[in-house]
Amino acid sequence: MFRLKVKDYFSAAHFLKNYGGLCENLHGHNWKVELIVEGSQLNEADLLIDFKVLKKILKEVLDELDHILINDHPYFFKVNPSSERLAEFIFKKAQEKLKKHPNIKVKEVRVYETENSCAIYFE
Repeated sequence: MFRLKVKDYFSAAHFLKNYGGLCENLHGHNWKVELIVEGSQLNEADLLIDFKVLKKILKEVLDELDHILINDHPYFFKVNPSSERLAEFIFKKAQEKLKKHPNIKVKEVRVYETENSCAIYFE
């Protein structure tokens, strides 16, 4: 098996419901996101997937979240826009975009609220 990882960043605001603390107030983060994919078959150039393609997929997903109030995004109408749920959202969106590459699966997504704290989603 082979694994690749790319990372990118986005900035957005959110607030948590039912939190009982300061994070219930509107605030923002500069999130770092890592997308890890895996597969066993390399292409004719001995690549799992071109890093440029993988970076583009992640950027397309993050563009949907960049500089918005995440609570206003339809995905987050019924769930809190926590780092955990952001990781789940990004995982599912990236997996959907990778359908054109059936030999590659999203392994995990890491969403960092700070340099020292991240949420990880995998299936």
